[in-house]
Amino acid sequence: MILEQNEHSTVLLNEAVDGLNIQPDGIYVDGTFGRGGHSGLILQRLGPHGKLIAIDRDPQAKESAKQFADDSRFEFFNQNFAMIESILEQHDEVKKVDGILLDLGVSSPQLDQAERGFSFLRDGPLDMRMNPDKGPSATQWLAEADVDEIRWVLKEYGEEKFATRIARAIVEQRDHQMIDTTFKLVKIITEASPVKDKFKHPATRSFQAIRIFINDELNELEKVLALTPKCLRQGGRASIISFHSLEDRLVKRFFRQQAKGQNIPKHLPVMDADINRTFKLVGKAIKASDQEIQINPRSRSAVLRVAEKIVK
Repeated sequence: MILEQNEHSTVLLNEAVDGLNIQPDGIYVDGTFGRGGHSGLILQRLGPHGKLIAIDRDPQAKESAKQFADDSRFEFFNQNFAMIESILEQHDEVKKVDGILLDLGVSSPQLDQAERGFSFLRDGPLDMRMNPDKGPSATQWLAEADVDEIRWVLKEYGEEKFATRIARAIVEQRDHQMIDTTFKLVKIITEASPVKDKFKHPATRSFQAIRIFINDELNELEKVLALTPKCLRQGGRASIISFHSLEDRLVKRFFRQQAKGQNIPKHLPVMDADINRTFKLVGKAIKASDQEIQINPRSRSAVLRVAEKIVK
């Protein structure tokens, strides 16, 4: 069975929640609630005195969170996950959290809704904002950005090798018509790309890049990663799913640096216990099984990494 459009399957559902090592009376944070797949399983594994704090900046996630409205263990915040520390401070729960789960990037429901403007396969308004009420849309940004800025975004966040050609084409075309739909942008990108990859749509990298830039995704990820040691109790875990190399690189580098501790010159007489390590890695990176990829092709790029705050 392959998922039909508008069906949603939570990627690496059991693996990500298993990574949290749920304690029945623990406090957990689902920083990317989405449609509630991971949250639902966490609540199933929690006891009557456990607690789950869910966060998501997408207004539609607020509607989905109503499915758990009658569960006293559940609380939802319609905010950016980079606000995690201030949210926890409201409840005096900083350094008391047993686990933080993040499922990064755009969700399947968001991709499947043409009006959100995330997908190059569906024609709709070129928006791309995770929260449509905040910040400029992709249309607004493309109407004002110069060639150098567009080229930089496509290269930096999409690793697009034809970034210069595409940026020039966008600026040239917007003088004739506003680039306000996904298919208008797809057409410009496709025509500007001299070589086509038979395994990848020519707009894949550009759409990824613009979405990441519009939502400031990598900067927000760096912020929340830096906050995880402050929010977790000793022995608490972070379970993070990435969907592209830029995200995964940040997560991998952060966990490794935290597990290694600060750099100490080799000749200094410092004991291993004195090195300020905050995390230890839990297992190796996990990818979706062949069976999951067959059911949900979007899971093929998912990578799960888990780390545990060191008990000192």
